Amino acid sequence: MHYFALSPTVTMVKDVNKPKGKTSAYAFFVQTCREEHRKSHPEQSVNFAEFSKKCSERWKALTPIEKKRFEDMAKADKVRYNREMQHYVPPKGLGARARKRKDPNAPKRPPSAFFVFCGEYRPTVKQECPGLSIGDCAKRLGVMWSKLSQSDKHPYEEKALRLREKYDKDMVAYRGGVSFAPRSQKGGAQGGDEDDDDEGEDDDEDDDEEDDE
Repeated sequence: MHYFALSPTVTMVKDVNKPKGKTSAYAFFVQTCREEHRKSHPEQSVNFAEFSKKCSERWKALTPIEKKRFEDMAKADKVRYNREMQHYVPPKGLGARARKRKDPNAPKRPPSAFFVFCGEYRPTVKQECPGLSIGDCAKRLGVMWSKLSQSDKHPYEEKALRLREKYDKDMVAYRGGVSFAPRSQKGGAQGGDEDDDDEGEDDDEDDDEEDDE
């Protein structure tokens, strides 16, 4: 029997009326893969780690023309998100600085692909422009990111995905030990069910921090 034990200090507060976060081209592709799998194998349990690996391999094999379908979907979703956010007014106490009280022992939310990129190149930008403010440094990194091709962005997307996989596993352990489907019959490392992931969708804490255009 599993027992779920959340810290009594956690107070989850979320505005259900807030617009859904932006979804990336890769995330739309993964969603398509999910639907294909559910239709082909409706009764089969899915291992998240193996599923993610297969999606990554399939994404690499796509031609630019094949990827354009998903890139167009991402662009359209970003337009939708920006339009809805223009009319969104957060309730009192739920602004950008006051979202929710979190347990300090909870796993840290993983960075997006853009923030993985920033972590790698921020020292270089600071070294080249030592007097640059934090805001201007972020803007410069945003411009650098927007100029990358999809293939250049892919390593950062893969690293972000691996960090998300680890976060999902850590969250399962934190929430009380829900079991994952085994990665293989040999035992050892285990992965999570793909349904546990909200891949690509910006969570509350990520909505305002990335602009990759």
